[in-house]
Amino acid sequence: MADDRWVIVGLGNPGPGYAGNRHNVGFMCCDEIAAGIGGKFKRDRSRSMAFSGVLAGQPVTVAKPMTFMNVSGGPVAALSRFLKIPAERIVVIHDELDLPFGTIRMKLGGGDNGHNGLRSVTSSLGTREYYRVRIGIGRPPGRMDPADYVLRNFGAEERAELPVLLGRAAEAVDALLAHGLAAAQNSFH
Repeated sequence: MADDRWVIVGLGNPGPGYAGNRHNVGFMCCDEIAAGIGGKFKRDRSRSMAFSGVLAGQPVTVAKPMTFMNVSGGPVAALSRFLKIPAERIVVIHDELDLPFGTIRMKLGGGDNGHNGLRSVTSSLGTREYYRVRIGIGRPPGRMDPADYVLRNFGAEERAELPVLLGRAAEAVDALLAHGLAAAQNSFH
């Protein structure tokens, strides 16, 4: 029997070479959540680094899939099945090219907008009806390929602002769980 647990998943690529990439802002936000609630990530059977705790008074499992971004749906679906958590109690935190750096947006469902991590999660869960916390990373400069851009580290100015952005993104997840989507959107959009 499923409890009222939520699964919070940050998308990213594993390994130190990717740690500071724009594409890893989902992992970074999960680290921020962990720091806020005293969680310690451990390897689990879903091919994720994960921990369980309490956020906004709700039981949560916070996870960072340890597969590459474009196949991150497998670990998300494995967690969902193992914990018996329906898609509508899953929050996926990810980078968003089409939002200016520093912007946070939340929604339920929708397309993948060319994001391979979301495409994998949707395919593996068999539904689009999961929550997304979208962290704006901005568009690539000039004619840079978006695939190259997301795999680059944040610039110096962005890195200076990143702690505040990640703190706000973690607060947005908290607000989503505590007050629901509409109220969280009103506070953060």
